[in-house]
Amino acid sequence: MLELSPILPIAWLLVSLGLLKMPAYKACLIGLAISGLEAISLWKMDYVLALKATVEGSVFALLPIIWVIVAAFFTYNVSLHTGAITHIKQFMSSLSGDRRIQALLIAWGFGGFLEAVAGFGTAVAVPAALLIALGFEPFLAAVVCIFANTAAVAFGVVGIPVNTLAQITELPILPISMAIVWQLAPFGVLVPLLIVVTITKSLKGLHGVWLTTLISGISFGLAQFVVAKYVGPELPAIIGSIFAFLATVLGAKVSPPLKDWKFPREREAAASFAKAQAIRVKEQMIAWMPYILLLIFVLLTSKLVPILNGPVGEVTSAWLIYDGAGGKPLIMQWLLTPGTLVLISAILGGLIQGASLIQLVKLYAKTVCQLRKTTITVMSIVSMAKVLGYSGMIGSIAVTLAGVTGHFYPLIAPSIGALGTFITGSDTSSNILFGQLQKQTALQLGINPIWIAAANASGACIGKLISPQSIAIATIATGLAGREGELLTVTVKYAIGFLFALGGLTYAFAFLS
Repeated sequence: MLELSPILPIAWLLVSLGLLKMPAYKACLIGLAISGLEAISLWKMDYVLALKATVEGSVFALLPIIWVIVAAFFTYNVSLHTGAITHIKQFMSSLSGDRRIQALLIAWGFGGFLEAVAGFGTAVAVPAALLIALGFEPFLAAVVCIFANTAAVAFGVVGIPVNTLAQITELPILPISMAIVWQLAPFGVLVPLLIVVTITKSLKGLHGVWLTTLISGISFGLAQFVVAKYVGPELPAIIGSIFAFLATVLGAKVSPPLKDWKFPREREAAASFAKAQAIRVKEQMIAWMPYILLLIFVLLTSKLVPILNGPVGEVTSAWLIYDGAGGKPLIMQWLLTPGTLVLISAILGGLIQGASLIQLVKLYAKTVCQLRKTTITVMSIVSMAKVLGYSGMIGSIAVTLAGVTGHFYPLIAPSIGALGTFITGSDTSSNILFGQLQKQTALQLGINPIWIAAANASGACIGKLISPQSIAIATIATGLAGREGELLTVTVKYAIGFLFALGGLTYAFAFLS
């Protein structure tokens, strides 16, 4: 029984979420209770320390994870309230009349940007709605946006997944960032090609746009590489998505297809496209203001500007909550944390867009209310991970995995990360749940722990293809509620193929120091 107990909380999440279809906040609360009871009764963890581990997890979940999730969704709600999202849609449709190019711009470029600055489903919901508004069939729009929401996920929400992984594993953040970039590089090129082929239902659909599609993927990867190497995890997905967007626009202008590709028997596409041309620069600047301000703030407070990074980084709080073996103070850098930067950008951007302070306060309260179940879910999953770690259960699982898989463990490391996303719906939560496990297993086997920990984050990106949360958001945004099974049937085969490829890549370089 003792040997089986470490995996029971994880097994419960798999069964409750995957088979019983239980709401995530209920399943995770029960999972936390199971882990706490096991820690105390089977692993002889002092009940006071178990409680402190739970409290530490809850505080860490609120600051900075929930803090940035609420701020990100608040930004989206502000854009809806002020009508800025309408102007963004007009701008997107004005850039090309070719449906393949539109999908690359909206799902890949803009969707990646939304994942980078907001995350939490906005990268699927908003682009899917825009594509449908432009005439895409709802099911196709959902599939395309789920495919697109992969490569940018690891550095999404201003780098919170990678920052969290580094804190959980106590590994250096820049090497982890670079490892993730290398692991995801092939998929950054492959996904845009997959988007075009999915839309046209044939490899021949790449005719006329193959160069633009390649440039879109390569520019994303190159920008991520440079930013991750010299700046850190906050900006790779933001800059990468911006470069991909601009490169797609440039490619479509310099080497346009001889004829715009349209859907079969499509009507009035030309009229819709012509109407979309009537946009004003001032309106666009105002509509994009929260994201423009966020980019500016992230750059100004990054290590690129040490004169600001140093002082604002000193505004911190530290709490020692868990004082047992391995416990360390939780440190909160209030002005550097992504949640604060996103919130300030949203408030200032909303004011510029015409919202009043009272309206913004009401919108923020509405956002908090909308995310109450998500807050419970994240707090529960983080607290569970803390209890599993401090009690020694994660270490026990690591030893077992190392003994069973041996030096072949790197082959399955990405799949564990994908499993975490399937369970929690979040790359960040997957890193919390399995990051320490990946590191300890790598150390048991004498494998590079940075590379294996990075594989968790990379695999978690692919897990987005099969995440019930992502699929549910896609179906809700496209009016396809009830067809989640059909969507999963399409995405799961690609997820399996991607995980095989990523497992091989992880294995090939796992034994390099």
